[in-house]
Amino acid sequence: MLAEMKNTCRVVSASRRTDIPAFYGDWFMNRITAGYAGYVNPYGGQEYRVELRPENVLCFAFWSKNYAPFMAHLRTITELGYRSYFNFTITGLPRAFECNVVEATEAVDTLKRLADLFTPRHINWRYDPIILSDQTPFNWHVDRFAFLAARLRGATQRCYFSFAVEYGKVRRSFEDFQRRNSVRIDKPDLSTRQRLANALAGIAGENGMTMHSCCSDLLVGGQVLKAHCVGGDLIRDLFDPGGPPYKSSPTRKECGCAESTDIGAYDTCPHGCIYCYANVNKARAADLFRLHDTETVFLGRSKQVAEEWQAAL
Repeated sequence: MLAEMKNTCRVVSASRRTDIPAFYGDWFMNRITAGYAGYVNPYGGQEYRVELRPENVLCFAFWSKNYAPFMAHLRTITELGYRSYFNFTITGLPRAFECNVVEATEAVDTLKRLADLFTPRHINWRYDPIILSDQTPFNWHVDRFAFLAARLRGATQRCYFSFAVEYGKVRRSFEDFQRRNSVRIDKPDLSTRQRLANALAGIAGENGMTMHSCCSDLLVGGQVLKAHCVGGDLIRDLFDPGGPPYKSSPTRKECGCAESTDIGAYDTCPHGCIYCYANVNKARAADLFRLHDTETVFLGRSKQVAEEWQAAL
């Protein structure tokens, strides 16, 4: 049974569940042309039609580790009257941890281009997640963060971070990774996490950035602020000055996000990161990306299923 999202103007998230800018830009632009996308609730299976005409979208909240393939599309999107802001993940973790992610220096260059196309206020740099291990210990993160922050100075004003959360699928991925690579992944206690968060916040401040803790209020205090990855106040300031507050809609415990509609799909991102909560099976995700059709209404389903979905509209 199909349903249409009721809100006429909303924040559209693209996407927490997969990297649309890196891998599905052509699909996204086809949905812009069509004026809508299909969205399947991953927890109940309910199918929705999400309107994507400019008058229906307050703004897009994009999420990606690599915006380079999407830059030309962003120019088109803006010319069409859409408004956007960006969560850009750059960690610089060793290749074994993020096997298909672009080099951090390349991502830094892309973030600077993004800041030139929009403004530094439109971009959240995500140093996320933090993984402490025998290959990436405390001081490794201090040095790596300092290296990245210095190069991003002036291109963004905010850095968001969290420590890796071992959901069931992530824990299994970590266990397999440690066996195959003879790496020990640590579980830092609260004191260690607070010390590292404060050290990184100090570096961020030296480079003109504020530091924000995502979904961990125990780390908030001093120079560390609470994160709002889909930030209601930021959206209002950027796109609707003087407008009403945006409804808070946490996606998990201690999340500070405003309400949004996500049009992505789980098990479709081929980045292959060991900490990913959005893929149960990395091989399946790679196959779905390889076989995906840019004309389908929504990600993660075949064109045939999409055509049946369209026929029922």
